[in-house]
Amino acid sequence: MTCKSYFVWLLCLAAGFGPARAETTLASAGKARCVIVQDAATTQPELSAARELANYLQQITGASFTIESATNGFHAPNHAIFVGPGPLAQSLFPDVPLGQLAPEKFVMRTKGHRLLLAGGRPRGTLYAVDRFLQQECGVRWWTPWATNVPQNTTLRIPSLNRQEQPAFEYRDPYWFSAFDPLWKARNGANGQNAPIPADWGGCVQYKGFVHTSYSLVPPEKYFATHPEWYSLIDGKRTHDNAQLCLSNPELRDFVVAQVKQWLRESPEATIISVSQNDCGGACQCPYCHAIDEAEGSPAGSMIAFVNYIAEKIAPEFPNIAVDTLAYQYTRHPPKTLHPRPNVIVRLCSIECDFRAPLDAPSNAKFLADLQDWSKICQRLYVWDYVTDFADYVLPQPNWFVLGPNLRVFKKYGGQGVFEEGAYQSNGAEMTELRAWVLAQLLWNPQQDDHALIDEFVQGYYGRAAAPSIHRYLDLMQTASQGFYLTCYTHSHPPYLSFQTLAEAERCWQEAEQATAITDPDKLLRIQTAHLPVRFAFLRRWDELKKECADLKGTWPLPESRPAVADQFAAVAKQIPSAYGGPGLMLSEGGLTAEEFLKRLGQ
Repeated sequence: MTCKSYFVWLLCLAAGFGPARAETTLASAGKARCVIVQDAATTQPELSAARELANYLQQITGASFTIESATNGFHAPNHAIFVGPGPLAQSLFPDVPLGQLAPEKFVMRTKGHRLLLAGGRPRGTLYAVDRFLQQECGVRWWTPWATNVPQNTTLRIPSLNRQEQPAFEYRDPYWFSAFDPLWKARNGANGQNAPIPADWGGCVQYKGFVHTSYSLVPPEKYFATHPEWYSLIDGKRTHDNAQLCLSNPELRDFVVAQVKQWLRESPEATIISVSQNDCGGACQCPYCHAIDEAEGSPAGSMIAFVNYIAEKIAPEFPNIAVDTLAYQYTRHPPKTLHPRPNVIVRLCSIECDFRAPLDAPSNAKFLADLQDWSKICQRLYVWDYVTDFADYVLPQPNWFVLGPNLRVFKKYGGQGVFEEGAYQSNGAEMTELRAWVLAQLLWNPQQDDHALIDEFVQGYYGRAAAPSIHRYLDLMQTASQGFYLTCYTHSHPPYLSFQTLAEAERCWQEAEQATAITDPDKLLRIQTAHLPVRFAFLRRWDELKKECADLKGTWPLPESRPAVADQFAAVAKQIPSAYGGPGLMLSEGGLTAEEFLKRLGQ
């Protein structure tokens, strides 16, 4: 090579014109250039995966893709996508250990003009297909009612050699909009709520989910004859706002029998919840107290109790995990007792500052508990909170800590995460954004969460509205600086001042104006996301009016409160028909939009 030609070669490399990457053509000019192949002995989820692939490739390219079954004597075509880990795929890709893939691990591999999409069972192959459609084809399932499918009559993919599996074994973005089973499967969620059908790979199944003490030992049935099974509080046995007497030997054996019976009735379950009630009232009897004093935490008697249950059921149910909580009074771990390998501890963040990352100074106590549990628990889950249960439809500026928090959970050994959001209806504040972003981060928390938020805003609300919506998110983030944001924010936080709300209102008005003519569907999405700011104005109308007057500001809304209430009601009424589910719920306590407006006299 001459000096001149070598210099030209370097310039080409720098400009991106170096040696071309090998490409596989799936379709050209609206015609399929390959077939989809499955082994004859395949599973129902793998059949669903092949149909999913054919369906979306057709939507993308306009081409019809044939699915062929590799029966005896089948000759594998050179241009094909092999879906699933059967014998034919293994023979064509001998260096891929298909039979050893974990249940949710998958591979994407090209070889010549052949593409392999396969994973462990039951869900791995479905994940291979759906991640391929996302990563290589640009498909996005924003919500159950909003999907982005790029249009490209010619579809080529680069050389692929990728193995992947989710970062957490349990992934549950618990928002109403995330309850659709197919949305869950496509976005990699596998929580037990709104179960995914078996032919779509199923999901993790609990028996009981949480706060099961009185389900296992109902006081209306057993307290009269066995008061000693319930908490001793201030010298008296009680079941009112109380717990079980966890040290009682007879109770322990009774619960073992109950747990075994529950599991025999529910063979689909892989986890059973044996967990405290949703209140205080820990037992103060001498035996429970002695354990807790020695262990430095009421988690001592809880872990001793759960360990006993887990040990006794293991011979009959070796693959079942017993799940319990580290919640409120049991959040701090015991000094010497370690959960058994078949025990899951779900550490709950309910007391935390949700405006700040969980490794920030304001959350130091929780972080210390997370670190300490991670040292003693082999299967540590986290129950996190990502909404305001008192007011689902109020701004809750925690969008920019979702990624940092999941990275903290992963750093300290978290293996499962339950992200509890507004679960009673669609229409809560930025619910669709949080559900989608959390699903992506639960799969891989190392992703750029700001980039994910930007992608969702542009894809779901539209490019025209995106700048105004980003300005709103940044505005609320800045205005909430230093505020201890809880999941029950009853006070008047600084980001709900007149100045901030007036600017927020302008942001949403601009977003609506940018979209009003071009896209009615996106306009309703923007109007729905606008409701929280209107809700804040309606709830504090007189106070905000006074703030405006004192500041000599400009009121950004109609002067008539009934007129604004009518606008709020008009959008709220469209939510069930547009997105499904019940009417708009404003709080976990069950306040509906209609009831709220009636209180205003509307």
